Amino acid sequence: MNRCFAALFALLVPALALADVDQRFARLRDAAEPLGGLSAFLNRYIGECGDMFASPDCRTKADEFRKAYKGKKMYMIITEDVATMVSPAGYQPSTGDYTIDILPFFAGGKYALTHGTPKKTDAAGNPVLPLLKVTGTTPEGWNGGMFARAFSSKAVRLAVVFTPLDIWSLSKPGGGKIFGVAARMEAMLVTEGRTGDQLGLWLDGKDANTKKR
Repeated sequence: MNRCFAALFALLVPALALADVDQRFARLRDAAEPLGGLSAFLNRYIGECGDMFASPDCRTKADEFRKAYKGKKMYMIITEDVATMVSPAGYQPSTGDYTIDILPFFAGGKYALTHGTPKKTDAAGNPVLPLLKVTGTTPEGWNGGMFARAFSSKAVRLAVVFTPLDIWSLSKPGGGKIFGVAARMEAMLVTEGRTGDQLGLWLDGKDANTKKR
């Protein structure tokens, strides 16, 4: 299914769920505005006004909304059941070191939020984006199977602080266009949803693992 039309939603959960996270992430999170719902935000930011039911002042409202959020940091949590953009990318049994891939594409209704501006689509019409990688070391008592199951059983959560930048559009292979919002991902925190244990942190445009060997 085309990711732009997948029924995935960024669901906000209480900030207390991440009360004890890495303070580098916490400082950005606490200075950001919580996002009530990604789909509603994208609809208002893009303001696609070609629909026959669009109000006469649709474009004016969209312009005002974008101006209000220019340079503003936003915070959202992608809950375990829809955090499919996070996947395991490698595990070293001898050390417990691992790599996690994050596809910076967050669908909300018929639009999407992306890290940067995609330049092309694949054969299925999905925007092509580079994977972002974070690393870490499994907690004591974990093994490769437990690490893999955290993803296959949908037990991984992703918290995101982002700044919206602009609207992008791409031509679809079968005709027409798809739209989205380009953003700068200020920070992304991968956690084990049940315990809140940190699995990886993307910060300042790179992997922020401070315990690399």
